[in-house]
Amino acid sequence: MSNDNQNSSERFDSKKAPEPVGLYPHARRVGNLLFLSGVGPRQRGSKDIPGVTLDEHGNIVEYDIEAQCRSVFDNVRWILEESGSSWENLVDVQVFLTNMKADFKKYNKIYAEYFNTNQPCRTTVEINALPTPIAIELKCIATIGNDYSY
Repeated sequence: MSNDNQNSSERFDSKKAPEPVGLYPHARRVGNLLFLSGVGPRQRGSKDIPGVTLDEHGNIVEYDIEAQCRSVFDNVRWILEESGSSWENLVDVQVFLTNMKADFKKYNKIYAEYFNTNQPCRTTVEINALPTPIAIELKCIATIGNDYSY
């Protein structure tokens, strides 16, 4: 790979994943690595969040972590595939939960369903809040293409 290719990057925006809530792409390729921006469970074209009930002030009344996990995993898959990568190419997954004590067990069970064959490195941390009223967000790195030389 030439030095020019190592320093250049390509932006990817999914047509299936939810629109970003800020000024950033869904993913960016640098060399043979694909870096995904934080991905939540929202669905494209909607502010609604699967499994979340909000009050009139936008506060979470109740939520279903299982529905959010499945939705966020689907969003990650769509971004990967539309960027020329795949679920099997994930090498690192950072998971942000807003309620580790209540949600980790269910999240970990669902994670095992989705990652039973590909097992990337994983870090799971609890945080106070996310930019929208969601309970989970993923930050991922995957390989892209067949060129694994550096």
